[in-house]
Amino acid sequence: MTGSGHFLEESLELARALPNVDLFLSRAGEEVLALYDIRLETLRQHFRVFRDKTASAVPVGMLYSHHYHTAVIAPATSNTVAKCAFGLSDTLPTNIFAQAGKLGIPGIVFACDTEPVVVTRSPHGWVKLHPRNIELENVERLRALDHCRVACSVEALRAALDLRLQELSLAWNTSSS
Repeated sequence: MTGSGHFLEESLELARALPNVDLFLSRAGEEVLALYDIRLETLRQHFRVFRDKTASAVPVGMLYSHHYHTAVIAPATSNTVAKCAFGLSDTLPTNIFAQAGKLGIPGIVFACDTEPVVVTRSPHGWVKLHPRNIELENVERLRALDHCRVACSVEALRAALDLRLQELSLAWNTSSS
């Protein structure tokens, strides 16, 4: 998770419905959770939670032991999309994404700034955003990366996750509460 609130609650709802999910939070992601009144203690009831507290992103090492089959960044800020698109990995989520790609582990990125007009819920209500051309171009760059699927809506994220579950012969959890 990164510092985006764009359909954050919906992204977490999907994560709860997936089997065996660990959450990797950037520092900004952790800050945004508080803005949306989502507590780490609540997340820990459903997930193992890893926080961005080490300079070398120590939790990334779990990728090398074949512990994970998919890396999902949902929701992804335009900053995270740009970093991933240009191969930068200076946060826990971008490091996970980069190393997963190097290992051939598929990634799914729910990008926020994907259309000329984006309507999203902020902590204070709904807002209309107008992503700049650079943000839209970075989404296209991200689409061109090996082992990466880009989702531009909650529905597209659900479809990408469903396809990945099918590829792995896995199923959604039927009770996610």
